[in-house]
Amino acid sequence: MKFFEKPSSLIINSSYVMVGSCCLLALTGCGGSDSEDDATGYVNFYNASKNAPAIFLTIDEDLTDEDDDHIELTFDGVEYTRSLTNYEINTENYAIELAWQDDDSNDRDDLEIVYEGEINVSKDKIQFIVASESIDAPMVNIYNIEKIDDEDDSDDDLFNMRILNIHADSAPVDVYMSNDDETFNEAQLIGSYSYTELSDNTKYDQEDYVFYITEAGSTEVLYQSNSIAFSYPSQYVMVVRENNGAGTSPYAIDKVSNSSTQEFLDAEAEAKFSVYNGIKHHELLSGYDGTLDIFINGVDEEADVEGLALGAYSESIILDKGDYSLDVLTNDNSTSLLSNHLFSLTENANKTVFFYVNEENVDHDGDGDVDENGDGLVDEVEIKVNSLVVDNSTRESIYDHNMSLVNLVDSDDFNYVRLYFVRSDETISTAYNNKFVTYAEPVSINLLNNTYQVYVIADVDSSDIVLSSFELVLDEESTDQFVVIENDENSVTGYSVKMIEQAK
Repeated sequence: MKFFEKPSSLIINSSYVMVGSCCLLALTGCGGSDSEDDATGYVNFYNASKNAPAIFLTIDEDLTDEDDDHIELTFDGVEYTRSLTNYEINTENYAIELAWQDDDSNDRDDLEIVYEGEINVSKDKIQFIVASESIDAPMVNIYNIEKIDDEDDSDDDLFNMRILNIHADSAPVDVYMSNDDETFNEAQLIGSYSYTELSDNTKYDQEDYVFYITEAGSTEVLYQSNSIAFSYPSQYVMVVRENNGAGTSPYAIDKVSNSSTQEFLDAEAEAKFSVYNGIKHHELLSGYDGTLDIFINGVDEEADVEGLALGAYSESIILDKGDYSLDVLTNDNSTSLLSNHLFSLTENANKTVFFYVNEENVDHDGDGDVDENGDGLVDEVEIKVNSLVVDNSTRESIYDHNMSLVNLVDSDDFNYVRLYFVRSDETISTAYNNKFVTYAEPVSINLLNNTYQVYVIADVDSSDIVLSSFELVLDEESTDQFVVIENDENSVTGYSVKMIEQAK
């Protein structure tokens, strides 16, 4: 592994948030001179605030100028661990704002500002803006990074890399790198980095590498990446940050390039999953009393999940990454409900397995006629126990929350349901937040903190029918939830909704 050091100047400006209200200009778009002689620099933004919703960056050339010909632009919201692309802009001093969307509109004057500051865009430099720590009092660091021109790399076989440590809770770290066919024993130390420290640029051969993280001065590997490809003569910032997945490694790395961000988790990280029992009573499920046992990799003396009741959600089970088989039996182990069901877990994954029943009409001869005797009734039905695997949310936003909508109702009367999240000044017909949810195909929606009246509506014979309704209150203490729609013979409508906290 070859590397070539190239010193460069680095300016780090750190400041904490200034929260306040001000009269903001309306978004007018981007202007500026068209002269080819004008010098330009670049701006980028990375969101490292783990409890933040999507953060919007606004750049303004002159806060006091209401003319349409000055530069004023607001970029799309950037989720946690994501970044913008490098944006080319004329060299100038600019006011910047960081804000989040606390209403339906993402216009600049409707955003909630959490930071106001300034940047000086200079020729061929990248103003790399990083927001970290809690969004209600974020730390904002602005790094002045040289935009490297690789036209002088005639062999086109090198890339540029810097390391940024943005893990707030860790001690200083050592970062190592090896070729992907080597181990930590062959790895070379790139450097030691404290919180918010950005390294100088170093050039490396374009190859595939593995990264390792230890505490400074230690050789105990706390993080090891999978192979990471560097195939272009590009410029990268490798961001060391907190792991918010299921694995025990405290670290993850984001590869930030000029145009994208890619996440790399600990290659050996554990995974975990929970189970929801949605298997309803049915006359064809003889021996099933509403509780089940689950065995991982074959039936043995002790179930991994025991006595899970109908409508219950299990504790999380931690496993190494890999492929597993699941067996689902009745609680007395007399009847197999599902055998040798393949279940795969990638590193750091956090999933929920929903087990449910599906009633299917039997067509023995395959002619599409399930009423061979013509009596108007289906001749025969069979029951199948199915599973639906859903990723649990890893978000920790305090201002909005993820609702994963799961429809376990297979009805001949309707093909889908629609959920409306209605606020106090809305009706169902005007509700901004709504989603279609088809059978066994989950969808997600992020909802801002508020009080919602939730309606589950189905279209039956061209009429809207309310299957269920309930109140949902979200605040800064709320958690991400599963919203599970099920058949319910004890409900007046025949359907009900269960709210389940997503396991973290």
